[in-house]
Amino acid sequence: MSTPFPFTAVVGQDDLRLALLLNAVSPAVGGVLVRGEKGTAKSTAVRALSALMPELDVVPGCRFSCDPAAPDPACPDGPHEPGASRTRAARMVELPVGASEDRLVGALDIERALAEGVKAFEPGLLADAHRGILYVDEVNLLHDHLVDLLLDAAAMGASYVEREGVSVRHAARFLLVGTMNPEEGELRPQLLDRFGLTVEVAASREPDQRVEVVRRRLAYDDDPAGFAARWAGEEAAVRQRIVAARRLLPQVRLGDGALRQIAATCAAFEVDGMRADIVMARTATALAAWAGRTDVLAEDVRQAALLALPHRRRRNPFDAPGLDEDKLDETLQEFGDPQDDDPDQGPDDPDPGPDGPGGGGGQPSPEDGGPQDAGSQDADGGAGPEQGEGAGEPRPSGAGAGEQSAVRASEPFRTKVLSVPGIGQGAAGRRSRARTEHGRTTGARRPRGALTKLHLAATVQAAAPHQRARGRSGPGLVVRRDDLRQAAREGREGNLVLFVVDASGSMAARQRMSAVKGAVLSLLLDAYQRRDKVGLVTFRGTAAEVALPPTSSVDAAAARLESLPTGGRTPLAAGLLRAHEVLRVERLRDPARRALVVVVTDGRATGGPEPVALAGRAARLFAAEGVACVVVDCESGPVRLGLAGRLAGELGGTAVTLDELRADSIAGLVKDVQGNRRAA
Repeated sequence: MSTPFPFTAVVGQDDLRLALLLNAVSPAVGGVLVRGEKGTAKSTAVRALSALMPELDVVPGCRFSCDPAAPDPACPDGPHEPGASRTRAARMVELPVGASEDRLVGALDIERALAEGVKAFEPGLLADAHRGILYVDEVNLLHDHLVDLLLDAAAMGASYVEREGVSVRHAARFLLVGTMNPEEGELRPQLLDRFGLTVEVAASREPDQRVEVVRRRLAYDDDPAGFAARWAGEEAAVRQRIVAARRLLPQVRLGDGALRQIAATCAAFEVDGMRADIVMARTATALAAWAGRTDVLAEDVRQAALLALPHRRRRNPFDAPGLDEDKLDETLQEFGDPQDDDPDQGPDDPDPGPDGPGGGGGQPSPEDGGPQDAGSQDADGGAGPEQGEGAGEPRPSGAGAGEQSAVRASEPFRTKVLSVPGIGQGAAGRRSRARTEHGRTTGARRPRGALTKLHLAATVQAAAPHQRARGRSGPGLVVRRDDLRQAAREGREGNLVLFVVDASGSMAARQRMSAVKGAVLSLLLDAYQRRDKVGLVTFRGTAAEVALPPTSSVDAAAARLESLPTGGRTPLAAGLLRAHEVLRVERLRDPARRALVVVVTDGRATGGPEPVALAGRAARLFAAEGVACVVVDCESGPVRLGLAGRLAGELGGTAVTLDELRADSIAGLVKDVQGNRRAA
């Protein structure tokens, strides 16, 4: 077994270490979500924590790590004989991003269950992690249904496996730690809320601290055992402190004054539901036990808020995480009641080290606010009157001439569902129809590989004609492997939504760009909720550029959109050709993910020789390949040329106006009703 990097040798990252230690003291806190860039010791700290966890007494031979003092009466390996016991180290189990549901929760042998009537159950990672640590690297890249299963088990302390009437339940209580890089996509808000604490980590910008990180890492790589031996004393001290805090935890008193501060803080920051209050209470109690106290103080409540609330304040993926610490201090001061606190305790209680409640100070709080304001100004700043096709868009008269500063997006709204026709088989999501492992059953097929979802009726139908040949004359059914049928299911997939945005001068006229950005922002929110990848291609002047390569981070797309400048001619053909190239490369990387191209334009094509003809030829490339396309028609004014509709026809797609894009628009409703009547 390799020697892990010592936990106490991790440089800095005080909030990360504190959050992990609090969960080691009280697993009821609910785990830790660690957000940060690559190379910030996230995985190192988690793996190092496993070496500090106290050893466990387990029932010999039990695959579910039952405690001999209180064995699980429903354990699939039970009942257990009293008295038998052995000691082993706590496990740290890693869940790979590509894990299947059966690997996570375990699998029933359906063939044996049907043919022999026995519950042949192979435990999964949740069983392995019971009474230990379950570590999920890149938790934001897990499929939604796996995250749901994982968090449900963490909340209930048990895992349930149900297959065609055969049921298995086993205990699954573990310290859950997830790490993620926000640039690769966010977790949904309801899943964020299920993690007890969150920590933002970043590499230090202090040269001396960075030097110390490199020095320790090189020393560890040269001699892991010798390096660990030099930190053995500090490791033993922290291990003993965890044990002492666990023993003290039941004696910690959470007074009415602290409870009022917790409730007032959650109300002041407008977090949803009551989970935040409960997590704050458990965290504050664990902080007091970690400090060796039996009373919860205001400083514990403050630190608990900094760890438990930042991720619960996010209303959408464009909200910055973090807390306003001035507002937090004002709330604690307003609702503090010193009479409810023990007069012998106070803020001068010594802090034994950087891991303690005051060791790292508060969690670093990013600035609280919405999208970037830098460089933004009113939409009509410098915008001239709308010009006709190719006649009067701003022409450069010097460096930067014709370019207008970025305008702010209007408020986002709920959009109509745009989907890719047909049935795909891409990554699980919520946009287009697809063949998936989860969803409604649409038929049956022979299993390819291991059987996971049995279609019982189809299996019986396949086996029934052969019963006489198999010697069955009485009641019952002889089922062989050739009879088994896998359920074919239909669900939803996530797509690549590629935005092709016209940023030319004609789009800036009549203050349209603010509405256009608001529409694209609304579509980005929809893409986030439907678990899509997104990309952004813009075109203006004489060329097109990939403002954002396909990514799962809608935050990055929103930031690029907010700072998008406008001006110049309209090289529509260049924009379409650049988008076509992006799709070609993305197909090589992920052939199963289907694309939805959303072209946001008024349909004008100016600049270069024969701009209209070139744009038409570029559009017909998409039609020839069957790429799903939608044109968002941004043309406004009493006189409209209908160019966007003509472009949609050449793309082989559909056109919608900005008004029709709204899910609750009257125009869209009328259009849907007319379509339904024609279909009837």
